[in-house]
Amino acid sequence: MNYFKLKLHRLTHWEYWPFELVYYPLFPVWLYFAFKAKSFFFFNAANPSIKNGGMAMESKKEIYDLIPEQFIPKTILVDSNESTEEILSKTKAAGISFPLIAKPDIGMKAFAVYKIADKKEFVEYQNKIAGKFLVQELITFENEVGIFFVRFPDEKQGKITGIVSKEFLSVSGNGVDTIEQLIKRNPRSYFQLNELKKKYGDFLNAVLRDAEEFILVPYGSHTRGAKFVDFTSKQNEKLLQTINNICSTIKGFYFGRLDIRYNTFEELCAGEKFSIIEINGAGSEPTHIYDPRHTILFAWKEIIRHWRMLYQISNINKKKGVSYMSFKEGKEMLRANSELEALLKLI
Repeated sequence: MNYFKLKLHRLTHWEYWPFELVYYPLFPVWLYFAFKAKSFFFFNAANPSIKNGGMAMESKKEIYDLIPEQFIPKTILVDSNESTEEILSKTKAAGISFPLIAKPDIGMKAFAVYKIADKKEFVEYQNKIAGKFLVQELITFENEVGIFFVRFPDEKQGKITGIVSKEFLSVSGNGVDTIEQLIKRNPRSYFQLNELKKKYGDFLNAVLRDAEEFILVPYGSHTRGAKFVDFTSKQNEKLLQTINNICSTIKGFYFGRLDIRYNTFEELCAGEKFSIIEINGAGSEPTHIYDPRHTILFAWKEIIRHWRMLYQISNINKKKGVSYMSFKEGKEMLRANSELEALLKLI
């Protein structure tokens, strides 16, 4: 695929459009809800137990601490200023071994999230990242799904408003082409080429055996090339009960998306063989919109639907005594988030 065709593909497939192009046309809708709430930053009241409601700059470790430990990977919080030996000693004591996952405690869009194979790679990661980060058990379940859950305060039963299945970015060998050549055949992977070169270097010149699959990015991040498939139609009462039972144990959580690794969908519905790798709050997108089959109009409709529920939940909690974030606090949050995003992109 040449450069012109790649650019044309990005232009004609809205899932690759910049964030601003997708969301700025909806700004008047946000202003409408802000006017009704009498606060531009009303969303923090949606999840009172999570900093900023989980819109931005929240600690992942603090969210993990809200979740019963049987549902999450083993996770510890460390500081890059600690010695490597001290961190690895804590890692071992927590029952975490290589390969493992390292990621910022405060992050976004899977930036600076890496699978770490050994001590050498760990040292390289530690030298790049500043401040606190998480060391986490690698969950080996092959499948990943994002489940958007909404529960109105005082209601015992919530609802699933969207499910997205995530297909990890990968290539399949033919015994002839190099990995880089295979990457360039698919726009989804071609868009990630620069980052993949930084990660794999000369290994991209290797040739895979015929039909040999190689996973380029082992996590379900759309910004890092995963294909999102709308699974909302697969929701059922067993799955709803499983998710509702989990979320009802998380104090002050009413609106957000659970990213889950699992073995089979049937087992997940039954509450077996799964692990919640992350929970996102008010800043969650209904990521099933990124299914390539969906139009931008479908996406806008779903975003507005979820914003409406976000406003309604925040309004109810406000009446219960939860204060909205001040305009000054909101501006500071957005400034800090923008600066953090710029830093994480470099790691």
